Amino acid sequence: MTWRPSLRAGIVLTVAVVTLVTTVAMALTTYHLQAGATRDRFTASARAAFDSDAQQAHQFLVRSTAFESAVVGVAEYMRARLGLTWALVNFTPTSGDVSTSKDGMYVPVAGTTGSFPGQLPVAKVDEARQRIGAVRYTVDTPDGPQLVIVGEVEPGLLLAEFYNTRSVDGELTTLRDRLAVVAAVIALLGGALGVLAARTVQRRVRTAADAARRFGDGALDTRLPVQGRDELADLAGSFNAMAQRLGESIEQLRLKDQQQRRFVADVAHDLRTPLASMVAAADGLHSPDAADRTRSAELLGSQARRLGALVEDLLEMSRFDAGVAELRPEVVDLEALVADAVGLSAPGTDIPVRRTGNAAVFGDPRRLHTIVRNLVTNAVRHGEPPITVTIDGTGADRVRVAVADSGPGLPAGLAPVVFDRFVRGDRARSRTEGSGLGLAIARENARLHGGGLEVDNDGGAVFTLTVPRGEPGDVR
Repeated sequence: MTWRPSLRAGIVLTVAVVTLVTTVAMALTTYHLQAGATRDRFTASARAAFDSDAQQAHQFLVRSTAFESAVVGVAEYMRARLGLTWALVNFTPTSGDVSTSKDGMYVPVAGTTGSFPGQLPVAKVDEARQRIGAVRYTVDTPDGPQLVIVGEVEPGLLLAEFYNTRSVDGELTTLRDRLAVVAAVIALLGGALGVLAARTVQRRVRTAADAARRFGDGALDTRLPVQGRDELADLAGSFNAMAQRLGESIEQLRLKDQQQRRFVADVAHDLRTPLASMVAAADGLHSPDAADRTRSAELLGSQARRLGALVEDLLEMSRFDAGVAELRPEVVDLEALVADAVGLSAPGTDIPVRRTGNAAVFGDPRRLHTIVRNLVTNAVRHGEPPITVTIDGTGADRVRVAVADSGPGLPAGLAPVVFDRFVRGDRARSRTEGSGLGLAIARENARLHGGGLEVDNDGGAVFTLTVPRGEPGDVR
């Protein structure tokens, strides 16, 4: 089974591994750079010392003539260099004893006492004879690694000096140990910081998970604190925005459900009255009195018309809810349309229609006619005269139609819900006319045109319809 670390373990491991790898890489790089610089300094110092000895030995031979050979003179000078390991290889018979070779090694003719320096490689000595300057190489000895520098003092007479690298190696070993300790400490600190970072991230993730669970359990007001500007802050902001939208959607669904429940109850209530009247009128048709039969027939006809109008209004609202309400726009002269709607809504009533500006719009004449007729009918039934209708066509892209009455206006509690379905004021409830759908249908028709319908109290109720003029070129 594959092991899958938790979020906290994953963060800790990632931080620890990255810290360890980075620290080790930096330590190795530092060690190699420092080791190279240290060895270069040691070699340069040894080379400078060799060059000085070779020059001083040559000057010693020039100034002194008491030595029987150059080998003896150089050896005498080198013996004064206390603490230095050296050897002489001679190839000139006039300079003293000549070195011999055996198994690829030259035997020195003079040097420090003891078993060391022993023999010198033929290849290195020959290379030193053939080039200008000294040749250096390293050799392992019982005393540790040695840096060997070989060069000519006189023609055919070569000096070899041996420098022990033990101090340099010890210094580099100390440096390596210290870097290893530093790397280990930094790795431990990185792991500790990883634990702290993982704890912080895990706490914020757990907070988000708890908020999601609470939101899923129905606490729609659950929100996450937005801290900083990192990815978790973006997550918190996105969660809050999602929770806000979901909460609003759920609240809208609740309101929609309540509205549907109220709709069913209001429909049942509004259908009960005309149906009861129709049943009573139908029973009255069997009366032997001709006058009773006539009144019953008239009542039956009026209630049937009322029921038909209510059913038509309900069908219209269902089209709006289903999103299948059809708009058939054309160029409309609002002044003529409003005048016709006023005449049909309030026959025999003097309601003036005033216009300013251009009253032409591109819209559905049937639906615009329905809006104005409902507004005028509402003003006649529930307001008080005088009633005025004003068309404001001075705007470049919109036309406004205002229907105002001189009644008491809308109560404060009715104004916010006056366009809801089946909402009627106290005066309307005392009458049998109307279903409470007229203003709701008017608002939906206005929205279908891309406009709006508003109400205000200004010496009476003032309903204002706002309609866009339409696409450029549609209105002449």
